[in-house]
Amino acid sequence: MSSSEGFETELDAYRERVERPLWRLFRAYAPGKVGWLTVALLTSILAYGSLLVTPIVLGTTIDAVFTGESAYALPFVPGAWLPAEPAMQFWFSAAVVGGALLGGAVFQYVRGVAINVFAHGVMYEVRVDAYEKMQRLDMTFFDNKETGEVMSILNNDTSNLETFFDNAVGDSVRICVIVVGITTALLYTNWQLALVTLGAVPLLVAFTWWFMRVIEPRYTRQRETIGDLNTRIENGLSGIELVKTSSTETYEDDRVRRVSRDVYDANMDVLKLSYFYRPGMQLITGAALLATFVLGGLWVFSGPPLFFTGELTTGQFVVFMLLTQRLTGPMAQLSNIVDWYENAKASGKRICGLIDVPVRIGDAANPIALDDVDGHVEYDDVTFAYDGGELGSTSEESTREHRDSGDGTVLEAVDIDVSPGETVAIVGPTGAGKSTVAKLLLRLYDVSEGALSVDGHDVRDVRLSDLRSSIGYVSQDTFLFDGTIAENIRYGCFDADRDAVVAAAEAAEAHGFIEGLSEGYDTRVGERGVKLSGGQRQRIAIARTVLQDPEILLLDEATSAVDTETEYLIQRSLDRLAADRTTLVIAHRLSTVKDADRIVVLDDGRVAERGTHEELLAADGLYAKLWGVQAGEIEDLPETFLERTASGTVGSEP
Repeated sequence: MSSSEGFETELDAYRERVERPLWRLFRAYAPGKVGWLTVALLTSILAYGSLLVTPIVLGTTIDAVFTGESAYALPFVPGAWLPAEPAMQFWFSAAVVGGALLGGAVFQYVRGVAINVFAHGVMYEVRVDAYEKMQRLDMTFFDNKETGEVMSILNNDTSNLETFFDNAVGDSVRICVIVVGITTALLYTNWQLALVTLGAVPLLVAFTWWFMRVIEPRYTRQRETIGDLNTRIENGLSGIELVKTSSTETYEDDRVRRVSRDVYDANMDVLKLSYFYRPGMQLITGAALLATFVLGGLWVFSGPPLFFTGELTTGQFVVFMLLTQRLTGPMAQLSNIVDWYENAKASGKRICGLIDVPVRIGDAANPIALDDVDGHVEYDDVTFAYDGGELGSTSEESTREHRDSGDGTVLEAVDIDVSPGETVAIVGPTGAGKSTVAKLLLRLYDVSEGALSVDGHDVRDVRLSDLRSSIGYVSQDTFLFDGTIAENIRYGCFDADRDAVVAAAEAAEAHGFIEGLSEGYDTRVGERGVKLSGGQRQRIAIARTVLQDPEILLLDEATSAVDTETEYLIQRSLDRLAADRTTLVIAHRLSTVKDADRIVVLDDGRVAERGTHEELLAADGLYAKLWGVQAGEIEDLPETFLERTASGTVGSEP
């Protein structure tokens, strides 16, 4: 199974377990904002209820003032308040309509503010919580990650939630108020003709239920393809230098074109069904409007048609037409609400799926505080395997299966004992498991078998923040944030003053080149430090570690990607930094560790040799052969060793 497949399997597995995602997110994030939601709902009722005033008042005014078919009376208005003269009745109706329009505008404004505060507040908290959860997931998750997929969840999916809580919730209230209000008014005005108008409602409900069942999987597919597209674009931008130097722009164009086509196809699947649903809703509501117009018009002109009985006045007919028209629009807009709901439901499942991925590496129930670290590090019969089981499990049973099958096991029965203040180098062929030794000490992963301890405490029992703050880690893959040089050196020690930053840079042999930059320590380094050379970035990373002042130093191929002159400067700063500290050096270039107190040689995940540089050369084992390769003494090496190296049987470094 590929890494990306593993990532997708894990996220998909937790995503599929999510039930009623929108209700779950609502229960989790709405209670703190229930006041805003309540205001929004109440003002929605008042705002949209005011829309019913105009047609009712107009109908009454027509019958009482213009045609004289009935007495002047308004619902919920005491008769004593109503004027007796037709002219005054006309102006009273105009005042009522004007007041309703003004009140509706005010309520609409308040509703808009309240619902947006609620919706954007929910989106803010969901996005922050999802990001915080992602930050705390273990490295197994990120080994299998697709950055674009996670970015899509944090950006697009949370925005879909905001759209749903803003537009869909507000419009749902509007439709409910209008439908209930208009239904009541129509039944009150003429219940027989009201049945004709409202006969479309069951058809609308059935049509909507069918649409929701069919559209849901299409929205899920749409969200997945957008995540795939984000991943492909992010990969292309991250590797833009490789793309240009390899002249593979056309190849990358084709890859993005294929994924974009998937997005296009998924979007069209959604839109085709939506464009069928929306006209269908308009056709049903339009048919209700036409039936009301025909039957009501015949009723006014020539008396009750068909099996209808009683009288329908001109004003009542006007009320019916105005209210029916007000009803058809909102009912046709049910399609928008369904669209928002299904889109948000798919996004909600993706968000909840990310939130549900378990944090497997964290503090024990009662973690041990790691204070006054001496720096005694011990690997005791440590075995480790990547991809230990389903959904990233690292159970002993699954790890043993991987080891027995030769699949996934990186380290096996490794014993390394590092005394306080001692420098121990870990060397070996590519793929021997050197970097994994470093990652286990930082608890980026947990051992599958055996134990790893610091000062006699199993790292799984120690408070995680104490463990990592006691270790200074410098790797070959230096990462700098987009910010100033001073901010990057201060990262992790945010309260350090300028003098401390400068002192750390001087210790890391970085002060000289920093002072030569146009803005010195305030120079922005660009995304991932692209404005600096590899050696400059490495020295800033070392300065960051100097400022941290850790008790244990962990150097993982810290000089492997720089030229000889820069290596000398970096090595000198590292030697200064390592003085009087427990230091583990992961090295491929053996010349950088020949003065270490002890050297441990790994081969295929096992300890093959250990000793000083001179002792290992005298033993004429694997270390001596690796030294011969780097010294250019290839003609003196056994043919079997060269064949093994050429065949790649040692694999690649995890």
